[in-house]
Amino acid sequence: MTIAINSPITPSPSSANRWRTLMRHVVVVITAAALVYAFSLVHGQWSPMHRWNRAFGDAAVLLLALTMTLGAAPRIFRVCARWLPWRRELGIYSVALAMVHTVIILDGWVEWNLIRLFGFEYHPFDLRYVMLQHGFGLANAIGILALGIGFILLITSNDRAVRTLGAASWKTVQMTALVFWALVVAHTAYFLYAHFLSFHRATPDPNPLRLPFAILVLGVVALRVSAFASTTRHRLRREPN
Repeated sequence: MTIAINSPITPSPSSANRWRTLMRHVVVVITAAALVYAFSLVHGQWSPMHRWNRAFGDAAVLLLALTMTLGAAPRIFRVCARWLPWRRELGIYSVALAMVHTVIILDGWVEWNLIRLFGFEYHPFDLRYVMLQHGFGLANAIGILALGIGFILLITSNDRAVRTLGAASWKTVQMTALVFWALVVAHTAYFLYAHFLSFHRATPDPNPLRLPFAILVLGVVALRVSAFASTTRHRLRREPN
């Protein structure tokens, strides 16, 4: 088969979609790497383990916040609808960054001693593990639950999962993103505002991201509440009296 030299070659819709998807992955990966580096500079005064643990965690939270924002913004600002396809890649790499964050903690903080992850430490006099950090254990349990939900969202964030589960079931699974977001906020808030307030050890300087995190969370919540109200208002207007 031959193709005339002057005939235009138009890529098939599937090829164009694959190319756009690849470009979104590339852009989000570069953005994620830049965010991790930027947050590592913010936490430069910490030891390498805490510096990178925080950097990956902060970048994951920010990508997740963008995902939650894009899910609601088009219901208020129609121009934002063009950005909806980016939710998938943002969500995927948010979970990927959270996984790296978790591995750094397991390796560098609790040294793969999983009981320490839940606030227990070995007592040399009692010769057994005792609970020393109640909040630490609870916050990490919340984080593990969030990561489990995030992993489910990650492995279903593809077209094959949509075809396998069916649109209705797939959408139900993806709705757990709201639970994922709430758990991530709770986990992050503990380490930003509470973990380093213990009276029996030195308290480090306040995390400079405490105020930006609060503004970010309140902004996402306000946007999603506004989107819900807008959707409800439009639906009521369409319904006959």
